[in-house]
Amino acid sequence: MPAFLSRRKLIMAGGMALAACAPLAHAQAPAALDGGPLTLVVGYAPGGSTDRIARLIAERLTPKLGVQVSVENRPGEGGRLAAKEVKRAPAGQNVLMLGNPAVMVVAPLVIKDAGYDPDKDFVPVSQVSSYDFALAVGSKLQLDRAMFLVGRLWAHPEEAVFGVPATGSLPHFFGLMVGDALSVQPQIKGYGGSAPLAADLVNGSLPIAIDTLDSLYPQHVAGKIRILATSGKKRAGFAPNIPTFSEAGMKIDADGWNTFFAPSAMPPAKVQLLANSIRDVMKDPSLHKVAESLFITPVASNAAETTQMLKTYRAQWEPVVRRSGFHP
Repeated sequence: MPAFLSRRKLIMAGGMALAACAPLAHAQAPAALDGGPLTLVVGYAPGGSTDRIARLIAERLTPKLGVQVSVENRPGEGGRLAAKEVKRAPAGQNVLMLGNPAVMVVAPLVIKDAGYDPDKDFVPVSQVSSYDFALAVGSKLQLDRAMFLVGRLWAHPEEAVFGVPATGSLPHFFGLMVGDALSVQPQIKGYGGSAPLAADLVNGSLPIAIDTLDSLYPQHVAGKIRILATSGKKRAGFAPNIPTFSEAGMKIDADGWNTFFAPSAMPPAKVQLLANSIRDVMKDPSLHKVAESLFITPVASNAAETTQMLKTYRAQWEPVVRRSGFHP
């Protein structure tokens, strides 16, 4: 039995929830979430952007739902371990997984048996954040506009080497989208994460990198690299001086997201309650202020809007992933 479903933990958490709810009953009218405390499962180690947004939400959901809301990190298999465990949660268990495209879109396409089916084993609850990708150059390429990079790569296509944090990651497939937009065939060079990727970009051994905007932005602010374009439909709120690909003359936009998913066994009424509660929390101006200081773009979305977002997202990304022929 997964750690977050153990009887002992549920009893302990239930006691804390009762203690927490006592003063709340007089302070406000919390939503009627039955079944005890709520666990938000994150498939990555503490400290990353997925973990940070989960914790911001948890502290605000606790008073709203009238039960203790906690975050449990279940790292492993690139986030798939958490998915495999959460899908087995019984109908009465209050547990949600904060998933991303790597786990819920890409993995089932490139791994023969990922251990779960995103459509059969999960129900979309609420999208809570989005993030852009960014194209950056290091000291090896003294360029300050994306159009200059386009001209260089047309003249020297052998220089179209795109470093990404990992092969099979969203930046990998976005790099292929960029290659299509530029009419070049990029060589994708995978790294063991964003840190070594940024290090090679800074020291000049890697000319071009594609990663999430929040990962590259601190080095851009420090003047060690230059981000030429971001992938959003509009400029990121925390990086208003960096143009989008569209503004740079390339008709391409894409993003990533963090979205809560419930196990399919959860009753629809509870899914709806949680979706509405999370959406309300995401409208909190104080949360927006903290999230943007962490380079996170918050999103308030109900279950129906989230379901439509996923449908549109898959239509955009599945052809790119399948055409790449990538398999781990």
